[in-house]
Amino acid sequence: MADQLTRLNKYLSEAGYCSRREADRLIDAGRVTINDVVPEMGTKVASEDVVKVDGEIIGQRQQDFVYLAFNKPVGIVCTTDTRVEKDNIIDFINYPKRIFPIGRLDKPSEGLILLTDDGDIVNKILRASNNHEKEYVVTVDKPISQTFIERMAGGIYIEDLGKRTKKCEVKKIDRFTFSIILTQGLNRQIRRMCEYLNYEVQTLKRIRIMNIELDMPVGQYRELTKDEFKELNELIKDSKKTFNPKQGEPRKSRR
Repeated sequence: MADQLTRLNKYLSEAGYCSRREADRLIDAGRVTINDVVPEMGTKVASEDVVKVDGEIIGQRQQDFVYLAFNKPVGIVCTTDTRVEKDNIIDFINYPKRIFPIGRLDKPSEGLILLTDDGDIVNKILRASNNHEKEYVVTVDKPISQTFIERMAGGIYIEDLGKRTKKCEVKKIDRFTFSIILTQGLNRQIRRMCEYLNYEVQTLKRIRIMNIELDMPVGQYRELTKDEFKELNELIKDSKKTFNPKQGEPRKSRR
């Protein structure tokens, strides 16, 4: 029956293997099989089908989801493809279950990133249209002017992306340091905004994602507390998971 079928990317997400977006990439690369046959994008899975990724059978979830907060060091790459990147986040953490990062921080950046094996929560948090806050502390290469603060807060036109950044909250901390709260995730957004104003980012640290704050040493992780997870669920309960073509597909954050 049709109601017993599940789209392949959703199946992999619900099994805790990866996010739906990552599942689409794996399917497109021909790394996923159903009953030992490479499927087309959009194929649906029946309960009796055998799904494999790189030859490994992927079954339905048997245990609770994992939710981690991690203080990513500079130099670590936010990818789940351990075959490509030597300094990848998965090998660095070496968690006993398969997990994947929610969004990204680029290699020169550090700070808070969440990891999970819950594919559905990834889409809710990452959608730019959901306006979930992420806070950063940034140092730049020259003194910060009031004009810089005002222009950053008012939105910067990113020419190669063909769009202006959303208005955001920007505060000067000291002569070379400011904090910024974003609700969207354009590729290398903060660095590009600074470059447009002829500033160069020296350090960039994410200190908060929604209600989750950075409170562990660099290179260490912890599980979300029950209170944190409860509040997080409240914040995302009305979030959209499905793609709205009028809003466009958000790009992954690599600040």
